Amino acid sequence: MAPKATTMLHLLLFAVPFLSQLLPFSSLALTQDFCVANLHLPDTPSGYPCKPKALVTADDFHSSALAQPGPTVAPFNTSLASANVNQYPALNGLGISATRVDIHPGGVVPLHSHPEASELLFVLEGNLSAGFVSAGTNVAYVKTVGKGEMFVFPQGLLHFQYNLGNTTAVAFAAYSSPNPALQIADYAMFGSSLTVDVVNKVTFIKKEEIMSLKRFFGPSAVPS
Repeated sequence: MAPKATTMLHLLLFAVPFLSQLLPFSSLALTQDFCVANLHLPDTPSGYPCKPKALVTADDFHSSALAQPGPTVAPFNTSLASANVNQYPALNGLGISATRVDIHPGGVVPLHSHPEASELLFVLEGNLSAGFVSAGTNVAYVKTVGKGEMFVFPQGLLHFQYNLGNTTAVAFAAYSSPNPALQIADYAMFGSSLTVDVVNKVTFIKKEEIMSLKRFFGPSAVPS
């Protein structure tokens, strides 16, 4: 090997231990089979620290979080059950999560977004109207989605679903993140600490109507 190449190799080998200390957690996680979240430690931008492998069992990779409908979210008449990293720690670092929605007759999943993930919706029972609004053109893409069919919502875009039938519609959603995050437009506008004056200024909705909606929605937290 030429002296110059030998010198470069030595420098690289010398630098690797120091670079490994600077790499983000997610890069280090790529060298492992899995990283079950240790929920007792703080979350980080790269995910939760790993539970010690000596303490990991098969139970960590199993979940019944979506086996039954979740709590019904008023006033939307829809039940939501979540399986993200906080309910299913084995998803940590894997780039996936899921939810189950049981939309009762007349029920709706209101306009909302997932800042951290795209969503693939699969309808198990019933018929839904599903759609999203493009951020670039403000065009609405809306479709009836029946049993066995799917609809995809691109990351970060406002989207919705509502039940078209007289029986409960059941759907499962998969996300491209272990923690997709959720912001519901109604809660953000009327269940938050924004004052009536501010909402009036930015929406042109009459103050009387805003006060009524604030009494209806808030203060409240986004369902998890």
